Amino acid sequence: MSRPAHVTTGRYAPPAPARVLEVTSADGARLHAEVHGAEGAPAVVLAHGWTCSTAFWAAQIRDLAQDHRVVAYDQRGHGRSPAARAYGTDALADDLVAVLKATLAPGERAVVAGHSMGGMTVMAAAGRPEFAEHAAAALLCSTGSSRLVAEATVLPLRPGRLRTRATHAVLGSRAPLGPVTPLARSVLKYATMGPGSAPDRVEACARIVHGCPTGVRHAWSRVLAGLDLDAELARLTVPTAVIGGTDDRLTPIAHARALAAALPHCAGLTELTGAGHMTPVEAPEAVTAALRALTAEHLPVRPAATADGAAVTEAEKEKTP
Repeated sequence: MSRPAHVTTGRYAPPAPARVLEVTSADGARLHAEVHGAEGAPAVVLAHGWTCSTAFWAAQIRDLAQDHRVVAYDQRGHGRSPAARAYGTDALADDLVAVLKATLAPGERAVVAGHSMGGMTVMAAAGRPEFAEHAAAALLCSTGSSRLVAEATVLPLRPGRLRTRATHAVLGSRAPLGPVTPLARSVLKYATMGPGSAPDRVEACARIVHGCPTGVRHAWSRVLAGLDLDAELARLTVPTAVIGGTDDRLTPIAHARALAAALPHCAGLTELTGAGHMTPVEAPEAVTAALRALTAEHLPVRPAATADGAAVTEAEKEKTP
């Protein structure tokens, strides 16, 4: 059975990259990576979440690539990255640092953003020397560091063992998602998006999620069910902003508040009223604005060359008559 294609028109259609490369991770896993925007511009690296792909960041890429260099990659088994032998938090960290090394110059720094499992990727990599070399700041969107299944509210049951077991069974199901039908869109919207989400946003998310291979979805669900990155969160010492939706059923807003309280250097908590789990699609302007604020504050302005080869800063350029 063929998987659904991404949307092809509008702001949620994946933009064409300036450059595509294959990155090899520590265990040999191959990762599809894309670079958008101009070389030399301030860099942003985007890590998507469970069952998603680079297409999930379409709105951010379209906006930021005008004046930033944006790197996006498919997590192993997702999008155009083939399935791998190993799945786990070490693999998430290995893959991110491999992408940083392959797409950034030695010592070059970037703002690193992760949504859902992508945010967990950032936490998992926080203690790696490669992350310290390349990360100037971070953004965590709709994510958590532990107790994901126990605190999820996708099923209308009282908290406790029954809800936890039932949630684990639903999220870890091996059943194929099938085509994107009206019923499938309704289910996905209820589970992952706010009640006011526009149809084009629901359609974009449904096509992305339904495109994830069933085996990969199941393998990663087992990793997320046992996730505990509380210790790694304490190593995320770069300035880190947190975004969460108040109607998020997968990682309820309590997770965002807990992250903001535990981070060594929290750069702010944004609670998006009425938004669900898919914040980069549901509230693209807010997520893009957070990324722009982080790059403006934490990435140095690169000097621009003058006609005679000397270097001037952007501030000095503005003073030039």
